[in-house]
Amino acid sequence: MPIAQELPLFPLHTVLFPGGVLPLRVFETRYLDMISACLRGGSGFVVIGLHDGHETGAAPARLYPVGTRARIVDFDQLQDGLLGITCQGETRLRLLDSRIQPDQLRVGTVEVLPDDPRQPPLPMHQPLVRILRDLLARSELAPYSRFLSPDWECAAWIGNRLGELLPLSLPVRQALLEMTEPQQRLDMLLTLFQEQHNA
Repeated sequence: MPIAQELPLFPLHTVLFPGGVLPLRVFETRYLDMISACLRGGSGFVVIGLHDGHETGAAPARLYPVGTRARIVDFDQLQDGLLGITCQGETRLRLLDSRIQPDQLRVGTVEVLPDDPRQPPLPMHQPLVRILRDLLARSELAPYSRFLSPDWECAAWIGNRLGELLPLSLPVRQALLEMTEPQQRLDMLLTLFQEQHNA
């Protein structure tokens, strides 16, 4: 039975997939304190999709049930004076419950979900592999790509990267994150790509 643990939550209008990279600008005191604690203790936090509500200010009303533990891999002060961090996704987590601390940081009780089974992409998925190779070859994605460990024989890795990089809505990204069969995730992406291409 999975062991529940409590971690700070970072609700966003986006999705972080396992193995993925997400740059963030941090300016609210509650999140600056959270990042400081994570850097001191080497712990992570949970990037979780915001179903409704705002990223800043008052605590969000509703969160999606599945997020991803994030580990800080780089940080810097940005030109506007804000803290910029780069985090990398580790494991998917299911949110069981959450509470708001006095400093307005939301923390959640979470359990770790199983990693995707290792499966190869099928021959029918090769167009998606070519799309991803083309995307990662773009120079503007170099800050993102430098943290990746490519695994072109892994359907989960390919699907997760496409889920991050393609212009998809938050509900679609979230549905992809929650899927447990990597080849099925690629099937869904292929259908979406074909629908957009034929539109």
